[in-house]
Amino acid sequence: MVAPTRIGLAGLAVMGQNLALNIAEKGFPISVYNRTTSKVDETVERAKQEGNLPLYGFHDPESFVNSIQKPRVIIMLVKAGAPVDQTIKTLSVYMEKGDCIIDGGNEWYENTERREKAMAELGLLYLGMGVSGGEEGARNGPSLMPGGSFEAYKHIEDILIKVAAQVPDSGPCVTYIGKGGSGNFVKMIHNGIEYGDMQLIAEAYDVLKSVGKLSNEELRQVFSEWNKGELLSFLIEITADIFGIKDDKGEGYLVDKVLDKTGMKGTGKWTVQQAADLSIAAPTIASSLDSRFLSGLKEERVEAAKVFKSRGLGDFIVEQEVDKKKLIDDVRQALYASKICSYAQGMNLIRAKSNEKGWNLKLGELARIWKGGCIIRAVFLDRIKKAYDRNQDLANLLVDPEFAKEIIERQSAWRRVVCLAINSGISTPGMSSSLAYFDTYRRDRLPANLVQAQRDYFGAHTYERTDIPGSFHTEWFKIAKQSKI
Repeated sequence: MVAPTRIGLAGLAVMGQNLALNIAEKGFPISVYNRTTSKVDETVERAKQEGNLPLYGFHDPESFVNSIQKPRVIIMLVKAGAPVDQTIKTLSVYMEKGDCIIDGGNEWYENTERREKAMAELGLLYLGMGVSGGEEGARNGPSLMPGGSFEAYKHIEDILIKVAAQVPDSGPCVTYIGKGGSGNFVKMIHNGIEYGDMQLIAEAYDVLKSVGKLSNEELRQVFSEWNKGELLSFLIEITADIFGIKDDKGEGYLVDKVLDKTGMKGTGKWTVQQAADLSIAAPTIASSLDSRFLSGLKEERVEAAKVFKSRGLGDFIVEQEVDKKKLIDDVRQALYASKICSYAQGMNLIRAKSNEKGWNLKLGELARIWKGGCIIRAVFLDRIKKAYDRNQDLANLLVDPEFAKEIIERQSAWRRVVCLAINSGISTPGMSSSLAYFDTYRRDRLPANLVQAQRDYFGAHTYERTDIPGSFHTEWFKIAKQSKI
């Protein structure tokens, strides 16, 4: 029998395997377990091949739990929902007071809070930890968002600091997020921002391809160039890579053969539902979710295209010659300005939830741990961190002096791109709703006075006035009726 290992990991699908190997590689002996034993053997084999790493496989839960030094720490990476409860049930039987379970999946934050309470009754500690970066991040350094028991975090802090992505100027991409389900909540909003980012990039591609008639090779060059400047990020980098990959099963480029139907796991949907619950506007994230829903209606869209083509509404052709260089520059600026709005919405959601739950989350610190390892990692996050360093009570990223200046400089290009897209019959819901968000937020007076007047007219909902304090109700119907007599 080997000496007790430092930590255990249960659930050896792609993310679990890679995270276990990462932990072992950083010098922490680790025990692994999976219900399907072939996965255990596969992971042990990989550990041998990748440098004889100190990773030990177990086929039954009891010997797995007993192989870990006390107080035991076990990370679970299993599917959210019932499988998590099942795994907890299987493992907790053999665990003792003071041991700790960490859920590293994309779990609904309230489930984490329920489990933390249930575990506390058994004397066990519990953490819900967001893990971002996909399989590559899990293996080489993810962004980690642990929330829940601070005592549990302290048990494992030394491991997480080494395992997380390392960013030269700002340190390891991990921090204790806060109490309860805050780690899962922050990861969920991170994913919502990711939906927005991906949608905005797809719209930039659509405008450049459909209006600018850029080839895949030109698109690859444009995105590679963008990745050297203000848009430098993981998503821009992989987008450039995608445009360069030829089809291995036929002619041309692979991206053109990929079906235009986007899948999803649910975190973006949760984000939009939370936005509605918290009364926080998140139109960029919501429009990216709607776009995924519409993309799923492939057969209906094919039929709709036939209906409108037969009535003379085919693809719009832009009459004037497009200045490619100017268009590329305009789209870059529109993408950046829209992105500011998307992140502003995500940060506002996190703050609203933090206030509601008393989590006391530090927005600048979240921007810091997202700088490496995670899917939305970008140079841009450094600016967000600095904005919150300048003013931690910043109402909205849009009014930070630096971001305000950047938006003002880019707004003409942003408007040109949205108008061009509309006139060309190309939908840019992300860019359009970002622009609408900005234009609504920066106006000191909105037509909401009319909506409130209508509510009072038909439902006696009352209204406030701009000139006298208090709440008022007018019998609009009677006054209007008399004036018609």
